[in-house]
Amino acid sequence: MKLLLDTHTLIWWLDDKPALSRSITALISDPSNDVLVSVVSLWEIVIKVRVGKLRLDINTVVADIESQGFGSLGIRPAHLAALTNLPKHHRDPFDHLLIAQALVEGATFVSDDHYVHLYPIRSLACSAMPSDPV
Repeated sequence: MKLLLDTHTLIWWLDDKPALSRSITALISDPSNDVLVSVVSLWEIVIKVRVGKLRLDINTVVADIESQGFGSLGIRPAHLAALTNLPKHHRDPFDHLLIAQALVEGATFVSDDHYVHLYPIRSLACSAMPSDPV
Protein backbone atom coordinates (compact mmCIF):
# COMPACT_ATOMS: atom_id res chain seq x y z
CA MET A 1 0.00 0.00 0.00
CA LYS A 2 1.24 3.48 -0.84
CA LEU A 3 0.70 5.95 2.02
CA LEU A 4 1.14 9.73 1.92
CA LEU A 5 1.45 11.19 5.40
CA ASP A 6 -0.22 14.49 6.22
CA THR A 7 2.05 16.92 8.05
CA HIS A 8 0.48 16.33 11.47
CA THR A 9 0.63 12.56 10.93
CA LEU A 10 4.35 12.84 10.19
CA ILE A 11 4.98 14.97 13.27
CA TRP A 12 3.03 12.56 15.50
CA TRP A 13 4.97 9.63 14.05
CA LEU A 14 8.36 11.25 14.57
CA ASP A 15 7.40 12.35 18.10
CA ASP A 16 6.11 8.84 18.86
CA LYS A 17 2.81 10.39 19.96
CA PRO A 18 0.16 8.06 21.32
CA ALA A 19 -2.33 10.06 19.26
CA LEU A 20 -1.70 7.69 16.34
CA SER A 21 -3.96 4.66 16.21
CA ARG A 22 -2.46 1.21 16.47
CA SER A 23 -3.70 0.34 13.01
CA ILE A 24 -2.00 3.39 11.45
CA THR A 25 1.17 2.74 13.44
CA ALA A 26 1.16 -0.81 12.08
CA LEU A 27 0.64 0.39 8.49
CA ILE A 28 3.45 2.94 8.71
CA SER A 29 5.74 0.37 10.36
CA ASP A 30 5.01 -2.34 7.79
CA PRO A 31 8.04 -2.53 5.45
CA SER A 32 5.82 -3.78 2.63
CA ASN A 33 4.08 -0.38 2.54
CA ASP A 34 5.52 2.55 0.63
CA VAL A 35 5.40 5.53 3.02
CA LEU A 36 5.80 8.91 1.38
CA VAL A 37 6.55 12.31 2.89
CA SER A 38 6.01 15.30 0.65
CA VAL A 39 8.29 18.28 0.44
CA VAL A 40 5.01 20.15 1.00
CA SER A 41 5.00 18.89 4.60
CA LEU A 42 8.60 19.99 5.09
CA TRP A 43 7.70 23.41 3.73
CA GLU A 44 4.70 23.62 6.06
CA ILE A 45 6.87 22.67 9.05
CA VAL A 46 9.45 25.34 8.21
CA ILE A 47 6.77 28.01 7.84
CA LYS A 48 5.17 27.05 11.16
CA VAL A 49 8.59 27.10 12.87
CA ARG A 50 9.27 30.57 11.44
CA VAL A 51 5.99 31.99 12.80
CA GLY A 52 6.39 30.31 16.19
CA LYS A 53 3.67 27.65 15.88
CA LEU A 54 6.12 24.71 16.02
CA ARG A 55 9.46 24.01 17.62
CA LEU A 56 11.23 21.54 15.39
CA ASP A 57 14.60 21.42 13.69
CA ILE A 58 14.06 20.76 9.98
CA ASN A 59 17.45 19.05 9.62
CA THR A 60 16.48 16.60 12.37
CA VAL A 61 13.09 16.01 10.75
CA VAL A 62 14.73 15.26 7.39
CA ALA A 63 17.30 12.94 9.02
CA ASP A 64 14.51 11.12 10.89
CA ILE A 65 12.49 10.70 7.69
CA GLU A 66 15.53 9.24 5.95
CA SER A 67 16.33 6.93 8.86
CA GLN A 68 12.75 5.64 8.80
CA GLY A 69 13.18 4.73 5.13
CA PHE A 70 10.28 6.93 4.01
CA GLY A 71 10.19 8.04 0.41
CA SER A 72 10.45 11.70 -0.51
CA LEU A 73 7.82 13.18 -2.81
CA GLY A 74 8.65 16.37 -4.66
CA ILE A 75 6.19 18.68 -6.37
CA ARG A 76 5.67 17.73 -10.01
CA PRO A 77 3.72 19.51 -12.75
CA ALA A 78 1.11 16.71 -12.65
CA HIS A 79 0.44 17.54 -8.99
CA LEU A 80 -0.10 21.19 -9.87
CA ALA A 81 -2.41 20.27 -12.75
CA ALA A 82 -4.51 18.13 -10.38
CA LEU A 83 -4.55 20.98 -7.88
CA THR A 84 -6.22 23.29 -10.40
CA ASN A 85 -9.21 20.94 -10.59
CA LEU A 86 -9.69 20.24 -6.89
CA PRO A 87 -12.79 21.63 -5.22
CA LYS A 88 -12.14 24.20 -2.50
CA HIS A 89 -13.77 22.53 0.51
CA HIS A 90 -11.40 24.32 2.89
CA ARG A 91 -8.68 26.96 2.78
CA ASP A 92 -5.45 25.16 3.70
CA PRO A 93 -3.10 25.41 0.69
CA PHE A 94 -0.75 22.76 2.09
CA ASP A 95 -3.56 20.23 2.42
CA HIS A 96 -4.81 21.09 -1.07
CA LEU A 97 -1.42 20.27 -2.59
CA LEU A 98 -1.00 17.13 -0.46
CA ILE A 99 -4.45 15.94 -1.57
CA ALA A 100 -3.56 16.63 -5.22
CA GLN A 101 -0.35 14.62 -4.74
CA ALA A 102 -2.27 11.70 -3.18
CA LEU A 103 -4.65 11.75 -6.14
CA VAL A 104 -1.91 11.76 -8.79
CA GLU A 105 0.29 9.22 -6.96
CA GLY A 106 -2.59 6.85 -6.20
CA ALA A 107 -1.64 7.05 -2.52
CA THR A 108 -3.83 6.74 0.53
CA PHE A 109 -3.71 10.03 2.43
CA VAL A 110 -3.21 9.50 6.17
CA SER A 111 -4.77 12.47 7.92
CA ASP A 112 -7.23 13.56 10.57
CA ASP A 113 -8.31 16.60 8.59
CA HIS A 114 -12.10 16.51 8.66
CA TYR A 115 -12.38 17.81 5.07
CA VAL A 116 -10.40 14.98 3.48
CA HIS A 117 -13.40 12.74 2.92
CA LEU A 118 -14.88 15.42 0.63
CA TYR A 119 -12.09 14.91 -1.92
CA PRO A 120 -11.85 12.11 -4.53
CA ILE A 121 -8.98 10.26 -2.81
CA ARG A 122 -8.50 7.26 -0.56
CA SER A 123 -7.82 8.33 2.99
CA LEU A 124 -7.38 6.91 6.47
CA ALA A 125 -7.93 8.71 9.76
CA CYS A 126 -4.81 8.50 11.88
CA SER A 127 -5.76 9.31 15.46
CA ALA A 128 -6.40 6.79 18.17
CA MET A 129 -10.00 6.56 19.26
CA PRO A 130 -10.92 5.90 22.91
CA SER A 131 -11.69 2.30 21.92
CA ASP A 132 -8.25 1.92 20.31
CA PRO A 133 -5.81 1.74 23.21
CA VAL A 134 -2.27 2.68 22.36
